[in-house]
Amino acid sequence: MKKKILNPARVRRVPAQFSWVDHRLVRRRLLKGRRPEAWALYLFLVTVADAEGISYYSQGSLCENLGIKASELEEARRELLAASLIAWEAPFYQVLDLGDRLENSGEQAGQPSRHGETLGITDILQNALKGGPR
Repeated sequence: MKKKILNPARVRRVPAQFSWVDHRLVRRRLLKGRRPEAWALYLFLVTVADAEGISYYSQGSLCENLGIKASELEEARRELLAASLIAWEAPFYQVLDLGDRLENSGEQAGQPSRHGETLGITDILQNALKGGPR
């Protein structure tokens, strides 16, 4: 199967902290209010995607890997699409670059910037569950 880049303008790049799980997800509260299935889908896609953010897993395979129903997968995908975190054209998924154009969307006024700071996955998930870093 030949891969297809769905959004060439937003091919992901390795962030400054050198981790594919970008800390801006938490800092900008981009996944705040999303269901756990959306978090799980996003993390799975980040994990399996190639360097350009592309992967192609079938709905059945995603449901099996994530332990969710097809309806839950569809809702999670809708949430990530609405948040402009992924692009999707069956069977292709693309994890989108967060980009500088979003740099201030969701950051609290007066909150210190955490540019370049590496966060562990535990910190990211704990912050997300608390509603973001405080």
